[in-house]
Amino acid sequence: MSSEKTDAMIIRLADWSESSKVVTFFSRDFGKISAVAKGAKRLKGPFEAAIDLLAVCRIVFIRKSSSGLDILTEAQLQQRFKPNGRNLLGLYGGYYVAELLSSFTEEYDPNPELYDIAVRTLSSLSDEPDHKITLLKFELALLRETGHLPLFDACMACGKPAEAGDARFGFWVSQGGLICRECQKREHQSQPEIQTGTLAILRRLSEENGGSMKNLQISDKQYAEMRRVVTASIRYVMGRDSKMSRYLRL
Repeated sequence: MSSEKTDAMIIRLADWSESSKVVTFFSRDFGKISAVAKGAKRLKGPFEAAIDLLAVCRIVFIRKSSSGLDILTEAQLQQRFKPNGRNLLGLYGGYYVAELLSSFTEEYDPNPELYDIAVRTLSSLSDEPDHKITLLKFELALLRETGHLPLFDACMACGKPAEAGDARFGFWVSQGGLICRECQKREHQSQPEIQTGTLAILRRLSEENGGSMKNLQISDKQYAEMRRVVTASIRYVMGRDSKMSRYLRL
């Protein structure tokens, strides 16, 4: 057994015994890990106030060599998730981030870029009154970093560019991309079409630098189209609806 140290975000908590909890972290250096925090439920436990959902901590844990749970030995609080005022949608947005990280990531599969994006997303949800675009950017980054980002630049069947004149596209969720009107079969024709301007915004928000939001104008129709595409992609990967999406009205 070896002792490891890393920065980590708490994405799930479960009772283990009368005094202990099982804590699931999404860590910067080790990916998702689950560890027993002995004494975490005591008022004066060994981890002080660090064990809290969506808290960002510096942790030390003993990595078990078998299939058993790791053992948490230290947790120093670095950042607590506290949306301003009565911003319930910001709070639910944080829970949604935790749910997606738990569903999309594997144990001991590190992704430092995704970890940094998740921490920045929690900061934005704490500070900004509008959660919609913040969550949309996180979802697109999550899809990109886990290899599930749809292609928004051309028809998956014929390769017609999304910028081509008045071309119109539907979204082919099972194939992870667009399908133009000419290539659509009967099963695709019931899907609402996506404006080329909406596709341009999706490409911009999907970029690895996060896509600058400065001076970006998004109409209600464009947001609705983007939300439909991203929600369908998330649902397809998870194989179910997100539990938190109902509270966020996604």
